[in-house]
Parts: sequence; structure tokens; C-alpha cells
Amino acid sequence: MAAVTATPIRRIAHLDMDAFYASVELLRYPQLKGLPVVIGGARRKVDEAVRDVPEGGTLADIPLHTFPLLKDYVGRGVITTATYPARQFGIGSAMGLMKAAKLCPQAIILPVDFDEYRRYSRRFKQVITEIAPVMEDRGVDEVYIDFTDVAGGQREGGRVLARLIQKSIFEATGLTCSIGVAPNKLIAKMASEFNKPNGISVIFEDDLQSRIWPLPCRKVNGIGPKADEKLQRHEIRTIGDLALRERDWLIANFGKATGAWMHEVAWGRDERPVVTESEPVSMSRETTFDRDLHAVRHRAELGAIFTRLCEKVAEDLQRKGYVGKTIGIKLRYDDFKIATRDQTIDHFTADAKAIRRVAGQCLKRVPLERPLRLLGVRVGALMKAGELGADGTKPAGGTGAGRPSQGDGRGGSARTASLF
Repeated sequence: MAAVTATPIRRIAHLDMDAFYASVELLRYPQLKGLPVVIGGARRKVDEAVRDVPEGGTLADIPLHTFPLLKDYVGRGVITTATYPARQFGIGSAMGLMKAAKLCPQAIILPVDFDEYRRYSRRFKQVITEIAPVMEDRGVDEVYIDFTDVAGGQREGGRVLARLIQKSIFEATGLTCSIGVAPNKLIAKMASEFNKPNGISVIFEDDLQSRIWPLPCRKVNGIGPKADEKLQRHEIRTIGDLALRERDWLIANFGKATGAWMHEVAWGRDERPVVTESEPVSMSRETTFDRDLHAVRHRAELGAIFTRLCEKVAEDLQRKGYVGKTIGIKLRYDDFKIATRDQTIDHFTADAKAIRRVAGQCLKRVPLERPLRLLGVRVGALMKAGELGADGTKPAGGTGAGRPSQGDGRGGSARTASLF
């Protein structure tokens, strides 16, 4: 009689790089290891990065006393990430730098270098796919990996394969990561936070009540502050509390789709596959200013920033082989209100000048009296450049030109200030 091969148990991993941006910077400046360091604010210029290097030395030889301190920062930038010593002071991602300065004035502040972070991102993901090819890219510093049919993916619930991936990434990049392995994406993402940094957590189906139910509802990816506040009003604070509520009650109080979803996740159910390739919906670039800028008084400065954003979006599109036909803008005013506008043109493009021209037309449809905190440019309705016809349009069967979108519906169709 032929032997019956058992179906492997589904094992999904979520891998999250540890304080990714900060860790990349520590490779550049190893003298900062063990110190509170935050990454945020404007990007540092090349000449500023090397001006304090001793003659004949490297970046690692820059004296500590020459690094800028958080207490001296002036501006409205936010923290992108922070080292673990800085986090001990209550500092976290998306916190304003001025607020963080009150919590840890002695922290060293370094500006962001997205080009370098993307380079390391590509390197660690290449390491993963050489070991476990079914990987879903979820951003610059995190991925999902299907361990199910990979050698070592079942041993110790996936711990053996997770250790191999951790070791291989560290040898290739000098960076550490934390990995959660579980029956599905939902639980794997929660588990990757259990033993940071450089930890591995393995969760089995039988662990749901003991390890997942005691967690706050906010640990579920998809339950935000507003939903959590509403849940707490009903005395639902943990995932276990949520699991005890009837499905129909959740639907009645949170809506058909959300209520049904909450019931499923509370019981640890998630059948989403690991998707190796996903087409981007759009590509965008935006920047928050160190100070408020006005369309009239700072026209030249805003114009240069606007042009550069369009160029960066075009570079992203060209590098990744995409073109788009819906071009839009995003503004955040000094009162934190946001305006967006976009326009769909009759052909696909990845040309910076074309993006700049259409984005400029969108600017004519927003009020520009108030100072601006943020400016962004977006290109959507993407398709692969190689799939275009010779005339720059989608082959027969495409949708053709669309009606210009009205953005977010705010007022401001009339010109109120000089375009930058």
C-alpha cells in the first residue's frame, strides 16, 4: 500500500525589520549604538553628512559632540522612527519632534535618507526570496512569507526556518528583524510584535485563547482608535471580550461588513493568501514643510518643491515600469485641513513635465489663501508601460478618458492666489 502524505499545516510568517530606518543609520554611524536616536525632519544634504569627518576618516569617526541634539530642533517635523533606547522615553513614530524633545532632549536627531532605506529594503527582501520564494511585500520594512511548503517551514512550527532567515538577513545586511509565525496573516502580524527586537514568536491554533485573546483590540490590524473607543464604550477591551460577543450583535452595532469581520478576527480566522505580486494602485510623493509656506509670499520656493515632487513621482514610475493617467495633488493647510484634487487625462504618462502641467491645473481648483504645511503629488490609474499602445493609450477595450475628478469636494474652484 502506498504511503499517504499528510497535508502540511498552513504556516504564515510576518517579518518586521527592527527600527528599520534607525538601524540603517546605525550601520552608517556605529558610534551612535546604544544611544537614543530619532530619525525625522528634512533630509540631510550630502555635504552636511561628511563635513565633520576627520581628515582621512569615515562617517564612523565623526565625534559624538558634533551630532545635532533633539533639544535644539526647531520645526514641525515628525519622527519616522527611533532607536529602542529612545523609545524607552516614550518616543514613537509619527510623534512631533518638538514634543519628543521634551521627553528626551539629549536624543540625537538624524534626517531621513529614503534612497538608502530603499536600497537595504531590496537587499533583505532578496535574501528572503532566495530561501522562501512566496513572499508578499508590505512596505519598505515588512513582508509576509508562506512557510507552508518550504524546507524547515514546519519544523518547530516554523521556528527553524525563521532562525535561518534572521541569520541570513543579518549576515547580508547587518540588520535584525522580528518574525511571527502563525496559521494566518492576522495572527502572524500580531506575533511579530511579541519579542522585539530580534525575536521569533510561534503561535499555533491552540494558542488563540491563551496568547491572543488577552491582547487589546487595538492589536488587531484594522481596528483603529475610533473603532476601539466604540468597543470600549461597550466594555469590549480585549480580543477575548470581542470573541464573546455574538456575530449578530456586532453586525447590529458596527455594520454588516465590519461586524462580521470583527467576529472572524476575534476567533483568529483569516484565509487571505500570501500574494507574491500586487499591482500598485498609485504612486505619490509628499513633503511636510519645516515652516508654513504661502502661495504668494513663497511662490518660488513652493514652485521648486512642487516641480521636484513631480520629478520624483516620475522617477518612481519609470523605475518600476508604470504609467498613469490620473494626476492629483494634496495640500494640508496651517489649520490641518486637507484638500485634494485630481484630473484624468486621455493618455498614460510617466513624464515629469506632463505630470507637473496637469498637477498645476489641479492647483487652480483649490483655495490658496491659507499658508500650507504639506504638499503632495500623486499619479493613479496605473498600468504597465509595456502594455501601452503605440499612441500612449490602452489597447482596445480600455476605458478611455474619464471625467476630471472633483477631489474631496471642498470649495475653491475659483483662483484665489498666484500659482506656484
